[in-house]
Amino acid sequence: MESIYLTIVLAPLAAAAIAGLLGSKIGRAGAHSVTILGVAISFALSLYVLWGLAFGDAEPYNGNVYEWAKIGNVTIAVGFLIDNLTALMMVVVTSVSLAVHVYTIGYMHDDPGYQRFFSYISLFTFSMLMLVMSNNLMQLFFGWEAVGLVSYLLIGFWFKRPSAVFANLKAFLVNRVGDFGFLLGIATLLYFAGSLDYAEIFAQAERIQGETINLWGATAVSALTVACICLFVGAMGKSAQVPLHVWLPDSMEGPTPISALIHAATMVTAGIFMVARMSPLFELSEAALAFVIVIGATTAFFMGLLGLVQQDIKRVVAYSTLSQLGYMTVALGASAYAASIFHLMTHAFFKALLFLAAGSVIIAMHHEQDIRKMGGLRKYLPITYWTFVIGTLALIGFPGFSGFFSKDALIEAVHASSLPGSGYAYWCVLLGVFVTALYSFRLLFVVFHGEERMDHHTKEHLHETPAVVTGPLIALAVPSVIVGWLTIEPILFGGFFEGAIFVRPEHDVLGEVGAEFHGPGAFVAHALTHSVTVYLAAAGALVAWFLYLKRPEIPGQLLERAGALYRLLANKYYFDWINENVIARATRAVGTGLWRVGDQLLIDGLIVNGSARAVGAIASAARRVQSGYLYHYAFAMVIALAALIGWFALRG
Repeated sequence: MESIYLTIVLAPLAAAAIAGLLGSKIGRAGAHSVTILGVAISFALSLYVLWGLAFGDAEPYNGNVYEWAKIGNVTIAVGFLIDNLTALMMVVVTSVSLAVHVYTIGYMHDDPGYQRFFSYISLFTFSMLMLVMSNNLMQLFFGWEAVGLVSYLLIGFWFKRPSAVFANLKAFLVNRVGDFGFLLGIATLLYFAGSLDYAEIFAQAERIQGETINLWGATAVSALTVACICLFVGAMGKSAQVPLHVWLPDSMEGPTPISALIHAATMVTAGIFMVARMSPLFELSEAALAFVIVIGATTAFFMGLLGLVQQDIKRVVAYSTLSQLGYMTVALGASAYAASIFHLMTHAFFKALLFLAAGSVIIAMHHEQDIRKMGGLRKYLPITYWTFVIGTLALIGFPGFSGFFSKDALIEAVHASSLPGSGYAYWCVLLGVFVTALYSFRLLFVVFHGEERMDHHTKEHLHETPAVVTGPLIALAVPSVIVGWLTIEPILFGGFFEGAIFVRPEHDVLGEVGAEFHGPGAFVAHALTHSVTVYLAAAGALVAWFLYLKRPEIPGQLLERAGALYRLLANKYYFDWINENVIARATRAVGTGLWRVGDQLLIDGLIVNGSARAVGAIASAARRVQSGYLYHYAFAMVIALAALIGWFALRG
């Protein structure tokens, strides 16, 4: 099996190298063919691995394939941990990546950087696979930084646009803030466990819990709590949690295929996967879990509100991603790790579908992204429209669609939790259901229904996008409908993650929810009769229908009256303003002060130029002593001899 695991991770890397280094020789067809083949191989083998673990007799694998270095007792190696959690992530990553690769043929058809783009997205897939398949923190960190680097290249792919350059630099810098915390967490675990290997760290988790760190004065904090919170700070950057979320909406400056790749199944879910993988550590720190659940709940509700005022089709979907990542994080904080991963999986399919459908609209509209210039597109783009409807229904949790099973189970698990912060989290995710339906159907109605607002030239050329674009939409629509029916029982209530995820008995909220589970059909029926979430979603859709189809003049009137509230949402709670005018300005002021005082005054002025001036002054004074007259030198020798005789006399 080791050769299969190596093939899964190396096939996209080899394809990326061929497309990137030989792109001019193999041409466009060669570039997309080799990268699609590489990802298709990884997808097929990932399915084989998942099938063997879930239904066959395959055993989890944990081993090193290459030892890179050994420093004392610490081994730095390339190794794989392949269990049900890893296998599920491998299938999600490779399946969405494959759909994005095929879709890219149509979307980037006329772009001069065609081969380079395929090389980047294949390299991105390799990086994510290295992350999820790792069995040690060093390899995890390699994959973590690699997806960050490639996302920087992809967000700024159109590097001649100043906005794209600003967006990729912003993403890179914000993620460095989170990664600093992530490194501190890794360093803490290395210090107390003496190893980077997951299994060895997990075996010492209870001992590390008893260790303390003096963060300030005599205040001692559990070393495990410090490590977990620092690790989660890394997840806050990568998975865009408040306040490190500001990079993700701006990443829409990149081409639409990478919006789907980054926001659906890869980069932004890396933090969710990492916390689930580290469940043996987080389960021993309720303080860390409380921190996680509060941050996730804040992100889920308050970022969803921002989707109500966005006018860019991709940014609406982007804020939806922020909100859904908050839902996943809330589940992690409630110790419902399986529910978080389940929602990660279903979200990957319907969110990739929504992004790619938005891209199909953008293609048809000649790269227009302002929804105020759209309307009535359903008759021109029927396939895009119906796949968008499916994605929207899955996103709001319409009964029977994949998002319903994962979101409803997640909310029930949070409701059953008694951990600190769970009450606040429950109300945030519950109200978030209404907000999600409102902004989702607002987007659907404004873009595809109502009055046609496009210009005459655009309207004349409106038609459905090619099959290479709509094909991936249909392929992603299928799991968006059926995957919940097939997987809710084994993943949430059937012990699918047994041995991969650890939950303390007193934290087992999914066990409480599972006690009332009698199959997916009964789950749907119970939601229709007993769950408020279904009716909150219906209310959100109904309000959107009334505001944007029945009485479309009302939203404008509400915006005029909203005043400060609208400005607050339109300015995204002023996070960007604070970052640019407070944090960045203060940082520049500190840097300028250090440059002027430290560099110019102390280093250049005092040490470098000052020492040179001192030597010059001494030399200038000494030069005057050298007069050239013999009696001056004789007088100096007499004085020196007298001084020596006096010194010896005093010593004697």
